[in-house]
Amino acid sequence: MKPIYLDYNATTPIDPEVAAAMQPYLVEYFGNPSSSHWYGQHTKRAVETARQQVADLLQCDPEEIIFTSGGSESNNHALKGVAWAHRGRGRHIITTAIEHPAVTEVCAYLETQGFQVTYLPVDTNGLLDLRSLEAAIRPETILITIMHANNEVGTIQPIAEVTRLAKQYGIIVHTDAAQSVGKIPTQVDDLGVHLLSIAGHKVYAPKGVGALYIRRGTHVEKLMHGADHERHFRAGTENVLEIVGLGKACELAQQHLAINMAHMQKMRDRLAAGLQQRVPGIKVNGHPEYRLPNTLSVSFSHLQAPRLLAAMTEIAASSGAACHSDAVEVSAVLTAMQVPLDYARGTIRFSTGRMTTAEEIDRALDLVTAAVHDLRSAVSAMHA
Repeated sequence: MKPIYLDYNATTPIDPEVAAAMQPYLVEYFGNPSSSHWYGQHTKRAVETARQQVADLLQCDPEEIIFTSGGSESNNHALKGVAWAHRGRGRHIITTAIEHPAVTEVCAYLETQGFQVTYLPVDTNGLLDLRSLEAAIRPETILITIMHANNEVGTIQPIAEVTRLAKQYGIIVHTDAAQSVGKIPTQVDDLGVHLLSIAGHKVYAPKGVGALYIRRGTHVEKLMHGADHERHFRAGTENVLEIVGLGKACELAQQHLAINMAHMQKMRDRLAAGLQQRVPGIKVNGHPEYRLPNTLSVSFSHLQAPRLLAAMTEIAASSGAACHSDAVEVSAVLTAMQVPLDYARGTIRFSTGRMTTAEEIDRALDLVTAAVHDLRSAVSAMHA
């Protein structure tokens, strides 16, 4: 039997309907969308259909969508594009201490280029304090970049409140929505953002494709120079095959959002309830209410996450800590949330998906319970 897949926040399988939509563009329709003949015009229409499908999910104008190679490129383009376009007005950026490396590493790079970055703390639930955000704003602040939902613990940030505050000061707001698109509503007007990043492989589309929403009128410099593809924002012949896949994935996400949310949450809560009933000494991380419906970050006291994962060979999940030279390094997210070290070192992230079944959850409960019992027994024996 294959391991039980509970790592949907890391990546999702390609939906069969997405694969079917892509198939003709792998074999039959190969034209360059920039070509004026039949072959090119057919693929051009496919790209524009996909653009409309993404726009429908976000409830925006299709001309506000540009296709990228994934979430990391979208984040890079948003942050660097705003920084270079608005550096004459100011060089201060605000973000949080729990962002994905695709944001924090860009911020670190911009700091070497003369920009200043404020990294806001979060509370023990991983939630931003809006008062600390307002206190961090300066006359030279040009950009606020805060993820919509955290990839490790699932906490959902109050982006609509962030943008209302930023509007008072004329500040551009970007959100990394890689984890939230397809799991919770992400309409850009409700959020109020100027820029929003999507990663295809988090929404049952292929790896290697993404999108960046750029609100009309937002000035952003190019990241990729060349010909005038993607509304002059991103040079390079379009990745038609995967763009078609992303479009179909977004269409499916919009059609089935409520059903998928309910199913993922039911599976997550079944797992959480079972662990809380059967395994003593655990802590659930993330906001109890404002959390992705599929994400369960659990800390097991007196254990090390890498060893627990190794003991659970029949489950695919992620660790919130890593072993380095016999030491356990806790993730920056758990550190920022001040999760007690004894718990943080034993943190596992389980994330459910559309395909997760109740039978898989029940089998996973047996496996986790047995692994925790065996490891704790071994630790007790060592100290006896």
